[in-house]
Amino acid sequence: MYRIFKKSPVEPHEQARGILRRRVKTKYIIWNASMVVLVTVALVLLAFQSVSDARATAAQSQSPGSFHQLVEQVSSSVVNISAVRVLKGGQMPPMSPFGQQSPMQDFFEKFFQFRMPKKFKQRSLGSGFIIDRDGFILTNNHVVEKTQEIEVTLKDDRTFKAEIIGRDPKTDLALIRIDADESLKPLNFGDSEKLRVGDWVVAIGSPFGLGHTVTAGIVSAKYRKIGAEVYEDFIQTDASINPGNSGGPLLNTSAEVIGINTAIFSRSGGNIGIGFAIPINMAKNLLPQLKKGKVIRGWLGVMIQEITPEIKKKLDLETDKGALLSDVTGDSPADKAGMQRGDVIVSFNGKEIREVSELPMIVASTPVGEKVPVEVIREGERIKFQVKVGKLEEKVQPAVTTQEKPEMGMTVKEITPELYRNYQLSVTEGLVVVKVEASSPAAEAGIRPGDVILEVDREPVTDLGEFQRIISGFKENDAVLFLIKRKQGTLFLTLEVGE
Repeated sequence: MYRIFKKSPVEPHEQARGILRRRVKTKYIIWNASMVVLVTVALVLLAFQSVSDARATAAQSQSPGSFHQLVEQVSSSVVNISAVRVLKGGQMPPMSPFGQQSPMQDFFEKFFQFRMPKKFKQRSLGSGFIIDRDGFILTNNHVVEKTQEIEVTLKDDRTFKAEIIGRDPKTDLALIRIDADESLKPLNFGDSEKLRVGDWVVAIGSPFGLGHTVTAGIVSAKYRKIGAEVYEDFIQTDASINPGNSGGPLLNTSAEVIGINTAIFSRSGGNIGIGFAIPINMAKNLLPQLKKGKVIRGWLGVMIQEITPEIKKKLDLETDKGALLSDVTGDSPADKAGMQRGDVIVSFNGKEIREVSELPMIVASTPVGEKVPVEVIREGERIKFQVKVGKLEEKVQPAVTTQEKPEMGMTVKEITPELYRNYQLSVTEGLVVVKVEASSPAAEAGIRPGDVILEVDREPVTDLGEFQRIISGFKENDAVLFLIKRKQGTLFLTLEVGE
């Protein structure tokens, strides 16, 4: 006996309902998966957009954009300086259109000289900037030195007489003051040590008398030595700096002063993209003394020189960094501390000495009487000293200027590596002319900056001492014969000594 089991028949409408449920479930799963994918894609796109926006914002913050707001903020604090000098007349060529390096310059000077009055006023233009509400203005020393009258013009065209408060020729800094009727707006100081090569900077000044001219560029280099002053540590920039910009501020993008525009490197007298500014930190260190009218510098009492590869090998030194002591002055701070010839100073008052040129500036900026740690290398060993910094006694430099007798109207310096490069000299020893006063005996004789003096009245000269000794024997109206090396040739020039 057997039983037959048979499925109950399914109604057609129930079968259709099952199929519908399965289809709905499948669509729901597909829809959920699609939504997950879409949400994921959306989140990824949003994240990517956020990163892109952040990068764009960062790039925009680093790009120069417009300097309009910066200029509006600081321009009223930048001043034009007009300095008047009383000069003696004489033979002086007009401004040459060819430039000092042109072969047409000699022709122009020879055939187009003219006679100027016995005495006349020469007005030179420069720039400066207000540093406090009491009317103190910072500028370059060469803008205001040897002047009988100084006028300061503000952006609103108000003009004031200014007095010199303090000057420091060795850093080319000067502090002047005006008595304004109302409060002035000073500029903020930045930190020039934080400045980086490649940072944007803005220069404001009066190039060629064009007041409140704004130029922008980047920091091309730091710690430049160009042989212009005794203590120098220039910021190099490609922001356009021209005659008349001297003393004006170099600003960062935060509208802070980080330098004082001072010099340009140019063969034609105009901007070629190489300008130099004094770091504001140097000015900040000297400002209290400038306000007192005199700068007093620290003194160590050593003669120093660079460590050459040969010296490094001979002294068995591990590095060429530091300042080698070639001599120690008797009874000087260094001598009393126990330093000796042959020592290499690698640290002074906690600051590393990388190059020999760094030491004089650091010592000079140290307060007189302060005891500081000095680290030297002696025969391979590091030795530490405590040195009481002395006072540097200012001595008259034997360079010739129009203030010295006999009057010749030029400044000469012994050739340094910087001067050799800057003037593209063909000799490495001797005296190079670095400045010629307008309408001076030297200018009348045809002497130019960059000329190397080989002989004075048939006597060879190789240093400033010899030069000073020879010229001190001349008096007013004497004729002096100079043998000059200019470029690759030599020539004789006759100079008539002034009063």
